[in-house]
Amino acid sequence: MESPIADIKLDIQDMPFSDDQFDVVICNHVLEHVKDDRKAMSEILRVLKKGGFALMHVPIDYSMKETYEDSTISSPKDREKHFRQKDHYRLYGMDFTERLKKAGFIIADSNYTDELDEETIKRFGILSNEYMYAYRK
Repeated sequence: MESPIADIKLDIQDMPFSDDQFDVVICNHVLEHVKDDRKAMSEILRVLKKGGFALMHVPIDYSMKETYEDSTISSPKDREKHFRQKDHYRLYGMDFTERLKKAGFIIADSNYTDELDEETIKRFGILSNEYMYAYRK
């Protein structure tokens, strides 16, 4: 979010790009950091070309059916207690793909990480118990 090596810094909830501009969007561990993740999802969909796809990855608590969020939790200390990190706004549950479907994405049938070899998984630090799906427009 504040990387000195980023070429473009923007608010994912209000991106300065035209509609249907990108073939691919990679959104890795970002959505849990924004106040309105549904708006961010909508923006990602908006800037994707028809047939384009997004790889979106968030921390998920696989023991929870539904995402836990509470806008009244605002202090960094309380956020860390409830959402596991002081700058998170929610803790995603197993409903993450449903949230993306509601935003308009078409969900792939398989876990993208199942298609990666061991070397690639290690190179990019992907955890073996994490799911990553390609979400299409």
